Amino acid sequence: MKIIGHIFTDFTTKFGIPRQSGIIKEATGCIVLEKEYRVREAFRELEGFSHIWLLWQFSEAVRDKWSPTVRPPMLGGNKRVGVFATRSPFRPNNIGLSAVKLDKIEYSDEKGPLLFVSGADLMNGTPIYDIKPYLPYADSIPDAVGGFAQSALRAKLEVEIPAELEEKFPAEKLSLLRSVLADDPRPTYIEDGEREYGFELCGCEIGFKVKEGTVTVTKIEHQ
Repeated sequence: MKIIGHIFTDFTTKFGIPRQSGIIKEATGCIVLEKEYRVREAFRELEGFSHIWLLWQFSEAVRDKWSPTVRPPMLGGNKRVGVFATRSPFRPNNIGLSAVKLDKIEYSDEKGPLLFVSGADLMNGTPIYDIKPYLPYADSIPDAVGGFAQSALRAKLEVEIPAELEEKFPAEKLSLLRSVLADDPRPTYIEDGEREYGFELCGCEIGFKVKEGTVTVTKIEHQ
């Protein structure tokens, strides 16, 4: 398997990354190709597709051994299910799959073609193995059943960010921050209104608490 490039996003740590691609539209990224694959002809006609599939490496979850069962965070981390019934990063082969929106391709930069995407669920610097077009007539299955993943979906949280903290965060990325928090980035469902969580986003350390369906930001500090 050859790494053809890397994607650069606002997510510098695993905590806070959207659980699936396409969930948070504001989660953008730029794919920079390795020199060997910076060939314009290789992307001819790709602009005609609105979405693409990314095959990538779970680079932060590389292990020598694998387990046949895992504990999905959406089930509270207390129930084991088969690894092949999940999208857990801890797999026999550490390969990820994401469907993202292709916003544009830029050829002018010396590192081009540069692929700009949105709806990304990848950590900053994630290695990319392959890029394929998303085909609506074949890839979309309206009557598909989502198993335990569908039944375990949680309601969106209300988001409160004090004005004095909001001013510390990049204005153009506030919508991303609000969407990440509304999607409840906590790894497991814990009803502890006094517990403070933290993660990094856009060069800032974010602190927050969750109580009665509302997430309140307690800290925003530049790294």
